[in-house]
Amino acid sequence: MKLEERIASLLGTRVSRLRPIRGRGYSVAIRNVAELDDGRTAFVKLGAEEPTSTFLRLEGRFYEAISAPFMPELLAYDETDPPLLVLEDLSGGRWPPPWTDSSIEAVRMALGAVAATPPPGFVSRVEDDRESLVGGWATIERDPEPFLSLGACSPEWLETSLPALKRAAERAPIEGDELLHLDVRSDNICLADRGAVLVDWNWACVGNPELDLAAWLPSLHLEGGPAPETILPDAAGFAALLAGFFGARAGLPPPRTAPHVRPIQLAQLGVALPWAARALDLPPPR
Repeated sequence: MKLEERIASLLGTRVSRLRPIRGRGYSVAIRNVAELDDGRTAFVKLGAEEPTSTFLRLEGRFYEAISAPFMPELLAYDETDPPLLVLEDLSGGRWPPPWTDSSIEAVRMALGAVAATPPPGFVSRVEDDRESLVGGWATIERDPEPFLSLGACSPEWLETSLPALKRAAERAPIEGDELLHLDVRSDNICLADRGAVLVDWNWACVGNPELDLAAWLPSLHLEGGPAPETILPDAAGFAALLAGFFGARAGLPPPRTAPHVRPIQLAQLGVALPWAARALDLPPPR
């Protein structure tokens, strides 16, 4: 069955046009805006291959379990292969940057509402994948060459600073009982009339809500927002965790399912590493 026919079957009206979305996201999932005969529009997301289809099934299950103003409205979901998710069309909203004080506050309010939402029972806990989050500096310690190839610091700086960075990252307080989005960045944020709306929920999990906030701050600063510590002070553990997370990945070949992710990881490392150095009273990376 053609995509247009699947959408029409789910929504009960013919699709007059499918308009591809050229977004800033990093996955290879297929994205379109469907223009419908009844005058409505809808955002359509289709799995492209097995990893993105798996992510889309996780996301579809989450949308079926949770409905809230900080999420797009679910219009339809078909989990057959390839899975198809049909959501509220947010293309008419404002997608940052630029950032203003009010738009930053809107995101913080949305994250507060996310954390206050009881998580579905099937959502995993962030500590279930703890090593993937906090183990970046241990990975760099075992094989520093991909990290050093980035030019983010000298071998001498890494040798003297790595113990403190590794220790701080491994002590970061990621555990908690609140719902997290865990992929907060501008291409996943629409500033709608009702407030900030977060999209792409396939990484939803349970943990410390400060992790959601901290993980957003490097990209926010890259896009003209404030320095991370002005929003989240006294967060050396999170700063070190993020620097290790980006540093352990940015020098590797890009994954097939996210071919454009490495440059943004490198850019975020350029914010997170100096943030971690400041928070830990280390010399600036050089």
